[in-house]
Amino acid sequence: MNDNAELLKQLRIERNQPEKKTPGPLQVVIPLAIAGVVLLSIAIAWWLLRDGGGPEVRTAQAAPLSSGPSAASVLDASGYVVARRMATVSAKVTGRVQEVLIEEGMRVEEGQVLARLDPVDADAQRALAQSQLAAARAQIESVQAQLVEAEANATRLERLAAGQLVSRAQYDQAVAQRDSLRAQLATAQRNAQVAGDQLRIAGHGVDNTVVRAPFSGVVIAKAAQPGEIVSPLATGGFTRTGIGTIVDMDSLEVEVDVGEAYIGRVRAKMPVEATLNAYPDWKIPAEVIATIPTADRGKATVKVRIALKEKDPRIVPDMGVTVSFLEQAPENDDEPRTGVRIPAEALVERDGQALVFVLGDDDRVSERQVQATASTGSTRDITSGLAPGELVVLDPPEELADGDRVKPAGSN
Repeated sequence: MNDNAELLKQLRIERNQPEKKTPGPLQVVIPLAIAGVVLLSIAIAWWLLRDGGGPEVRTAQAAPLSSGPSAASVLDASGYVVARRMATVSAKVTGRVQEVLIEEGMRVEEGQVLARLDPVDADAQRALAQSQLAAARAQIESVQAQLVEAEANATRLERLAAGQLVSRAQYDQAVAQRDSLRAQLATAQRNAQVAGDQLRIAGHGVDNTVVRAPFSGVVIAKAAQPGEIVSPLATGGFTRTGIGTIVDMDSLEVEVDVGEAYIGRVRAKMPVEATLNAYPDWKIPAEVIATIPTADRGKATVKVRIALKEKDPRIVPDMGVTVSFLEQAPENDDEPRTGVRIPAEALVERDGQALVFVLGDDDRVSERQVQATASTGSTRDITSGLAPGELVVLDPPEELADGDRVKPAGSN
């Protein structure tokens, strides 16, 4: 009986148990669609990354050629930027530095105060000169008062002597007293003049304790500090000989050494193209000032001075510079120069053709056939096939081809 009861219990249907639902078609399609979109996005991203991973290249912009007659380099030389107007400023007198008002790189104007020395001794000398001048002027006033009385006495005795009321000796004595006082007044006046000159000299001594800029320029060195002793003479020890060094940046020029064998190619007013070692892509127009008429026996060179036609804060003294002496084209060549100038490393030769690779907006390069002419140092002149402002690839890889994608240097 128990077994039959258990079997009947198992066959009983529970009315409260929830029914099991069969999944519908939408519940199956939606997850599959989501998974498909994710896989498609991953595939597109992978394709874009693979397509944008070209070689990293350097680029340069094509610069337009300046108009006018062309010029070719007949001689190259190297030298340095020098200042024709440079001074180490010092005090006129020996003294202890009280304050220094300059720093390196500071712009100063002519007459501007650079430093001050301790003026104690100079002030004492000026005070003494003022006292001596005051004493000399007081002496003049005393003698003038005595002279007024002596002149009146001499005039009075002259009338009495004419009437024989006094002796002639008394009159002569009054005249001598008057003349003596006149001489003393002249001496006192000269002494006052000397005292005035001494006061002016003492004033110059006080002014000499103030160091001023002799001309407008830029401070390139600060040589003294407060408390140090400075002197215009090199006395040795710990004594400084200058407060600082000032350079007139408007007087900068270039000095180069030219070999004796080539100095005959250089002449005054000859056009020159200068290139600073710090800025190799910057061509500075210049011209020859003069050839210094002496040679260096040890180096067999002659020094040439060159004037820079452009003033720029980037040009500083002692910079290394390379110059190209240019030979002007014939005067009847009035045709303007057309084309662009690019770095020489942007030009390649393939199958006998001169080519450059121009970078487009989509970081893809296009192969461009160009016509190159003159070469000026590290640049090449292009007369056709390239427009000003276009970006060219420098040192293009051998496997680079038209339409390839590249990554410009410095881009993320």
